[in-house]
Amino acid sequence: MKLIDSHAHLMDEMYQQDVEEVIKRCLENDIEFIVNIGYDKESSLEAVQFANQYDFMYAAVGLHPDACNESNIDLAFLKELAKNKKVVAIGEIGLDYHYDETNRDNQKDGFIKQIQLANELSLPVAIHSRDADMDTLKILKENKIENGFVMHCFSSSVEIAKEILKLGGYISLAGTVTFKNARNPKEVADMVPLDKLLVETDSPYLTPEPFRGKRNEPWHVWETAKKIAEIKNISLEEFVNDVNHNIRAFYRI
Repeated sequence: MKLIDSHAHLMDEMYQQDVEEVIKRCLENDIEFIVNIGYDKESSLEAVQFANQYDFMYAAVGLHPDACNESNIDLAFLKELAKNKKVVAIGEIGLDYHYDETNRDNQKDGFIKQIQLANELSLPVAIHSRDADMDTLKILKENKIENGFVMHCFSSSVEIAKEILKLGGYISLAGTVTFKNARNPKEVADMVPLDKLLVETDSPYLTPEPFRGKRNEPWHVWETAKKIAEIKNISLEEFVNDVNHNIRAFYRI
């Protein structure tokens, strides 16, 4: 039995010294494939390079909201990268209002333009939304995503999750669902239908129990899968079969 990590960042500098060892551990721990997700121009290019180098890796290219605070959205660069056959999505894109220096207008503009690019390229979208639920929902309702979208590393309420499901979106859960006091992810895991769930690590961030406090790695996605299977009161094998099917269907792999 193998499991897919639908959202990771092996390009991150935290892996700079030992990425080959990390990749080896992924293979040793039955990771079927990894989707590396870009968040700026450099990481998007590196994600494509990883996908070209390793058969079991795919890439998404996009500009995270932090990369859209300045009005320099280079759609031509992303469009050129997306010609690669192993690019399976535009992402991660969206809104992040967590920091005071956020330029919300530029973020919204970048989000909408990248949705339009995804539609033009017939690609799905991986969405980052932090402290921006209402504006994210407004943009999603006003700008139809034609080839599917997933709310990556979902941490909002059950009520917001229901709105996402009404729009046809997927919900992806990460290591936070294993945290002892993380009520929202557990409630969301219980509520979201199995055919609308994805799993991810968002590595090197959000390390699940029992590895919390250490750098996250894609093979840790097993801990997230175990916890969600437990919450849903189904076998790990049933959950893995279903969630792998969802990830393949979403990314068309």
